[in-house]
Amino acid sequence: MNLPPTARALLLLVCAAVLTDCSVYHTYEQCGLSGSASDVAITNRVETLFSQHPALGAPNQVRVRTCNGVVYLTGLVSTDLQRSTAESLAHTVPNVRQVVNTISFENIGM
Repeated sequence: MNLPPTARALLLLVCAAVLTDCSVYHTYEQCGLSGSASDVAITNRVETLFSQHPALGAPNQVRVRTCNGVVYLTGLVSTDLQRSTAESLAHTVPNVRQVVNTISFENIGM
């Protein structure tokens, strides 16, 4: 099937949203809405680090969720560098056991 570029981009975004929602659902099912106090502290530290890096701000949308010390990153950024920067920053937070990075990127400059 040969789709126009706009339709392909829309299909890709829908697929990414569905996959992201699945991982978020399983996290919610295991840890509840806010997680343990230590998970909340990790999430807050990661979000604080992100706020200190303007390249990760609007129009990029990165969401952070922590469950049992595992940080889940979701959202959409403009470049793969922003995606990897978000993951690297999350790894620097104490008590993070693992980072699951499902951030998508779309280079809107091309």
